[in-house]
Order: sequence, then C-alpha cells, then structure tokens
Amino acid sequence: MGKGVSQLLLNYAERSWNNVVCLGVHPAMPFMEARRTRLLNLLSLPCIPFMLFYCLLNAIQGRYLLSALNLLTTLVSLTVLWLHKYRKYLSARVVLIFFSTVIYTFTGIYFHNGAEYFLLNILVITILVYDNVWLVGGLSILITGSFLTILFMPQSWYLAPPVPPLRVWANVGVSLTFLIIALSYFKRIQSDYQSAIEKQRQALLTMNKDKEKLFSIVAHDIRSPLATLETLLDMFQKGHYTRNDMDEAIAILHNKISQLGGTLDNVLRWSTRSMKGIQTRPRHFLLQPLLVEVLQFFEMVIQQKNIAIVLEIPTTIALHADRDQVSVILRNLVSNALKFSYPGGNILINTQLVADQVAIGITDYGKGITERQMEELFTSQQHPGYGTSGERGSGLGLILCREFVELNKGFIQVESSPGAGTVFTVLLSKGNYSDGDLSIAN
Repeated sequence: MGKGVSQLLLNYAERSWNNVVCLGVHPAMPFMEARRTRLLNLLSLPCIPFMLFYCLLNAIQGRYLLSALNLLTTLVSLTVLWLHKYRKYLSARVVLIFFSTVIYTFTGIYFHNGAEYFLLNILVITILVYDNVWLVGGLSILITGSFLTILFMPQSWYLAPPVPPLRVWANVGVSLTFLIIALSYFKRIQSDYQSAIEKQRQALLTMNKDKEKLFSIVAHDIRSPLATLETLLDMFQKGHYTRNDMDEAIAILHNKISQLGGTLDNVLRWSTRSMKGIQTRPRHFLLQPLLVEVLQFFEMVIQQKNIAIVLEIPTTIALHADRDQVSVILRNLVSNALKFSYPGGNILINTQLVADQVAIGITDYGKGITERQMEELFTSQQHPGYGTSGERGSGLGLILCREFVELNKGFIQVESSPGAGTVFTVLLSKGNYSDGDLSIAN
C-alpha cells in the first residue's frame, strides 16, 4: 500500500516537473524554438528556490540589500515562466538577459560574492537563444565586459562587507552547474536534431527508391498493351487485314484498350497508396482469377509466338498477400517466360501446397540461363539478354519480384539450364477461402 502511494506521488511529481519545464511549448512551435523555451524554463525553475533560500538567509544575517537583489532575481525567473505561459517568448528572453545581467553585475561589484560567474550562464544563454549575429555579438561584448570588470577589480576595495568565502564558492559551484546543464541540454538537442535529419534523409532515400520502382512498374504494365496496339495499328496500315478480318481485329483492339484502361486504374491506385512509400497490405484472394487477368496482358504475345499456356491451379487455391504486388510479381515472371520461350513452345504454371505456404511455379522450356547469369539475377548488376524473338528487357523486373516477395514474407528461387528452360518458384502464405465469399475472390 505504502509503495503504491509512493509511486503515485513520484509520478505526480514527475508530471508536474515536466509540465513546468514544457511551459509555453506547443506542437506548432519550430523544433529549435521549442528547445530554447524548454532550456530557459529548465534554468529558471531551480533558480527560484535557490534564490529564495539566499533571500531569507541574507535577510536573517542583516544583508538586506543583497536579500532584495535575491528576491528580484527570483521574480525575474517567475516572470520568465509567466511570459512563456502566455507565449511571449521574446519578452521572456529580454527580461531574463537584461535584468540578470544588471543584477549579477551590481551584486558582483558591490559584494564580491561570486555572482559574476552567473554572467557566464547569461552569456551562454544569449548565444543559444538568439540567431542574429549583431545582437549576439553586442550582448556578448557587454556581458563579457561586466564579467572581466568584476573579476579584475581590486579585491581590497569593498562597497559593503564581503560575504563569507564558503558562500562565494557555493555561488561559483551553482553557476558552473547551471552552465554544464545548459551546454549538456543543447548538446543533446543537437544530437536529436542530427538524428531527426538522418531519419528524414533515410526516408527521402526510401521514397526515391520507391519512386523508381513505381516508374518501372508503370513502364512494364503499360508497355505490353501499347506494344500490342502498335502491332495492330501497323498491320492495319500495311493492309495485312482483309475486310472480313476487320471486325475481329477491331474487337481485339477494343479489348486491348480496355486492358490499358484497367492498367491505368491500377497505376493510379498504386500511386495513391504509395504517396508515403510502397506499402504492403495483405488480404485473402483467389490465385486463379488473378492469373487469368495477368495472362490477358500477354494475349497478343501468346498468339504471335504460338505459346501454349498450361494452368494446373485448383480453383480454390488462395493466397494471403498484397494482391497488387503479387500481380506485379506474376506479370514479370510470365513476361520473362514468354520472352525466352521458343515459338510454338509451352509454359507451365502450377501450384503446390508446402505446409502453410503455396508454391507457385512458372516453367518455360526456352533458352535457359547460364550459371553466370544466375549469380547476377535479382541484382542491379545483371545484364538482361535478348528474348527468342529479339525482345529486350530493362532488368528491373526480377529485382521488383524479389523485393515484393520479401515484403509479403515469401521466398523466390530459380532453377535453370542453358537450352533446357527455367523454373521460377515463388512461395507465399496460404490464404483462406470459403464458398460464397465474394470479397476474397475479387
């Protein structure tokens, strides 16, 4: 019971201290201004009980002028906190620097009580809270001049009885302690500021990388439909279509334009989701409908190269992953399989259940990959080769595949032999499917 009460009191004291130290600080303040305000609060707060103690002590010992000066210093600290509360930050700085400089200069000259060392605190505060070079320079000369005047004034000349040596050392110790606190606090601020800048730099680098990925996705997704359109229009222009074939060709053209519109919608959705970087949003969906959509992108290429696509995928196989990212993975892998397949060849797309994962295999029986090319796959050092019909890629597709597979907590591997074809296998988390759940299938 007693321990619980002590903890409550400790938490209350900590909250009260933080509230006073953060007095006047609000979320809309610039980073440095907030830290400067907290610094002044941090130095003013302990000054209040310290100066009140000496105010009472000096009054008891008959040093009424020094007691009044101690009281005035206490009021200056209270005024700084009050001005911060009402967000009058510039006024608070003027009050603190001007009155403290006058009080400590007069006290140091009159009593030689070590108050001149508090001027060093005011000098450091001046440098830290002001940015104007001329203002900082002028105040620094004034404060330094006051400090040197007190320091080198003949000690035998007193305007009033000197305070005990122990009191002088106490003042010097407290002033230097405040100085260490101020410098340590701003050193930590500088460290936090550098850390924040580094985080922003890393975030910008990540956003730039994501932008490059998005551009490559856009280029890949739109290039195929545009290439099909270009081929059809070229055939129209050269008269390769008879009048009887026109209707069928127009239907194909209409289908490709619809595909391109769908692709642009996907790209728009991607760009909206990726304003703050590429984000992975896994959900449950059926694999087969997605593969049908992907194969529609390459319908013209499949017909031109007379490739037979063999699908061995149960209709109930579902994945738990980001559907758009899986679509990018499959489009790139199918595109590579078509590119390096010989005309009249086959491509096999099948699945296997491996524990709680689905292994998606895309197999072509085309050119294959050499051992050296295998080592460079999924890296920026790869040198993409030409397809069986002279197709040329950018080499970015497989890098995107690997990154998107990893974002979905999956795994990708490749097996290949020159002249015998290539097998890409992607392992992704198995999804849940129940009959009639249309949200999963869509």
